Amino acid sequence: MILCLNKYHTNFRKIINLITLISPLITFPANKYALSLHTTTPELGLAISNLAGATRSNVWNLGRDLSSYLHQYLIDFIQPQTWSDLAFIAVTKGPGGFTGTRIGVVAARTLGQQLNIPVFAISTLAAVAWSQKSDYQKVIAVEMPAQRNKVFGAIYQLTPDEITALFPDTVLTPEAWQETLANCNTEYQLIQAQSGLAATVTSILELAYLEWRQGKRPNWSEALPYYGQHPVEI
Repeated sequence: MILCLNKYHTNFRKIINLITLISPLITFPANKYALSLHTTTPELGLAISNLAGATRSNVWNLGRDLSSYLHQYLIDFIQPQTWSDLAFIAVTKGPGGFTGTRIGVVAARTLGQQLNIPVFAISTLAAVAWSQKSDYQKVIAVEMPAQRNKVFGAIYQLTPDEITALFPDTVLTPEAWQETLANCNTEYQLIQAQSGLAATVTSILELAYLEWRQGKRPNWSEALPYYGQHPVEI
């Protein structure tokens, strides 16, 4: 039986909060920007921010043309900033469409390698959960359709400074997902992630910034896609 392990995270969060008080969070450098990409659906989402109030974002429905035009959209979107202005890159790692997810992760890894800056790979489901952050201290369950009559499911605890996976991104049958929710020992809000996911590109950027402030600097090689399922049934 799969249980929602909320109660086991309470003491851990207290320890993290204590460490945070002792070690102040790192300040983002002046005149630097962060860039985020969302490509796990036929839509392209891009966001750029100096993380001090100046944020731009946009979404384009490119469909099958996403792979052909991603680089041109990136070049146009980043202006008037330049590549050298970037301090880190964030990208959705999935779950989502196989081709779009792979394209986005490869683009982020390439930029991270060439610019020698960190690349944060962020869960699609975590970004959906974080988009509900206006009401902190709550639990968000995110459900997204998968192939072959399966679903992707995850359960997250939100606080102002962190997101904790109480049940990590998993592909399961609808029956197993319902059992997981039924056994969750806390109140939760269920979000069905079905459309408009690229609009959470700003959440991708914010989640990466939370990790950046904690001192994390993942190498580009650590950014790996999460498919959950093989694109072809085997």
